[in-house]
Amino acid sequence: MVSATRTAKVGARPVKVGAAGLAVAALGVVFGDIGTSPLYSLQTVFSIDDGAVQATPDDVFGVISLMFWAITIVVSIKYVTILMRADNGGEGGVMALAALAQRLYSKTAGKAGLLLIIGIVGVSLFYGDSLITPAISVLSAVEGLQVAVPGLAHLVVPIAAVILTGLFAFQRFGTARVGRFFGPVMVLWFVVIALAGLVMVVQHPSVLVGLSPTYAVVFIAAHPVIAFVAMGAVVLVITGAEALYADMGHFGRPPIRRAWFFVVFPALVLNYLGQAALILQDPSSRANPFFLLFPDWARLPMVILATAATVIASQAVISGAFSLTRQAVQLGLLPPLTVRHTSEHEGGQVYLPAVNALLFVGVMTVMLVFRSSAALATAYGVSVTGALVVDTVLLLLVAPRLWGWGPLKIGAAALVFGGLELTFLSANLSKILHGGWVPLIVAFAVIVVMTTWRRGRELVIQGRVKKEGSLPAFVKEVRDRKVLRVPGIAVFLHPNRDSTPLALRANVDRNDVIHKRVIIVTVVIENVPHIDPREAFEYNDLGYSDDGIDHVKVRFGFSDTPNIPRALRKACALDVLDLKPKQLDTASYFVSRGAIRTTRAPGMVAWRKSLFAALAQNAANPAARFGLPASRTVTMGSDIDI
Repeated sequence: MVSATRTAKVGARPVKVGAAGLAVAALGVVFGDIGTSPLYSLQTVFSIDDGAVQATPDDVFGVISLMFWAITIVVSIKYVTILMRADNGGEGGVMALAALAQRLYSKTAGKAGLLLIIGIVGVSLFYGDSLITPAISVLSAVEGLQVAVPGLAHLVVPIAAVILTGLFAFQRFGTARVGRFFGPVMVLWFVVIALAGLVMVVQHPSVLVGLSPTYAVVFIAAHPVIAFVAMGAVVLVITGAEALYADMGHFGRPPIRRAWFFVVFPALVLNYLGQAALILQDPSSRANPFFLLFPDWARLPMVILATAATVIASQAVISGAFSLTRQAVQLGLLPPLTVRHTSEHEGGQVYLPAVNALLFVGVMTVMLVFRSSAALATAYGVSVTGALVVDTVLLLLVAPRLWGWGPLKIGAAALVFGGLELTFLSANLSKILHGGWVPLIVAFAVIVVMTTWRRGRELVIQGRVKKEGSLPAFVKEVRDRKVLRVPGIAVFLHPNRDSTPLALRANVDRNDVIHKRVIIVTVVIENVPHIDPREAFEYNDLGYSDDGIDHVKVRFGFSDTPNIPRALRKACALDVLDLKPKQLDTASYFVSRGAIRTTRAPGMVAWRKSLFAALAQNAANPAARFGLPASRTVTMGSDIDI
């Protein structure tokens, strides 16, 4: 049974947060993207192919039926009811799901590599989504000025650019300062859009028949080509569905489920029904049914509220990009990047300057190129539907081993989820020439970077092994040469316990000294989010205890912060190392790092070697990544040929 309360930290005191409080917090973080979809979804459907979808009852009811059942099947059933049960140590998202699948198939030869590739594709598509979501969300909100104050229509793009610039500039300060306001703002947002839709539904209750699936079937049968094209826009109602799953680790399943079924789902359905009723009443409202749903006096305030909601939606996507990038770095799929923690108490609140800068440039570029939410909508669906399909593939792989699903259930899930999402994807592929190429190029670039970095690391490890030599031979050499032992503790980061750390060998070769106590630390990032400290350490004296050389393996989860000094002090406190934690306050840390030199040796094509070398050169210093004290850290080593 899941407890109704969780412990959160405010300042230095633990505070109990009730179920309602967690649900409100989830509204502010999880549902921003999908919650702001009414701004542009229905408008986009009725604008495709210069009005191919008409404002007739059959077309309107057919579109509303498609939207309602898309939300119900994909979000309510697939993500909220089923997929959120597939957690990896409490964490969700495509990266965590891929890691879970790898663990479930760890004994099946050939599956691990395939599952990793599937995960990489999913993450790559998310990055494409991360570029478009802030641009389309903020633009669609500010475009309300075209309805509320038509004289300011020419300022839509400049105002959106200023808002987005401020949003990305604020990232360095973290979201903790404004996070407390996200929930209440989104509660207000959902209440307002639900009431606006309800008023119109009460006036035109006949629109409720659009919830019947028969209207979707009739619409598809009567206009198969138009319906197929419309599906490419209908998918916009489920943008942000991945966030429900990805943010599960922050709030847990119950709060997200409560917030969805009791607040978000009803509010979205009411608003879409209200917009549909308005279009039936006034076909000209197809131009912007969301803002025209409100009376004249309320439109400007709604522009302000919508802008606040879309900023929150954008913040959630940006934070998600930071978190996924950090996980990818931990799993060795991206080079080490500078990570800054923006909260003293929440380890998951991180800021990555390089990612923030790239996202800002990308978001501003797509916004200035497309210049309207309608134009951006043509580029939006490809990354969204691609990510949905990736999650379904992984779901079908983990379900048999996680829940014991048989062929019948797997087949039904593949038919319902896979069939619907592949239809969405096919419809969006038809928009590649009209903007859909943007997220695909972004995804392809990310895939190239991730696979190149992973393969390059393998080549570097092979090159290092040749230079390092075996540790037993090195210890014998130290004994035979009677190398001077100097007082103190030296900690060397090294990927294994069999070969000699390059920095240790370089120190002996160049300075002809070795510390009295040498601790070789191997960091292992596991395919789980967090590691229990009691299970994080594995000690081995290597048989060289008389020589003062020990080895300790330190395990971290992919959501943990790999701080080596803190981990070693914990190891001492747990008696893993026969040292007192205070003795480490004067320890010296040595990092093995050399330049990457490309050669004509086989293993990877020349341009990928050059890319890897460039990535390695610009990677964050390992000392910063592992929390090593700058004043007591020495970087040594030699160049590596690949």
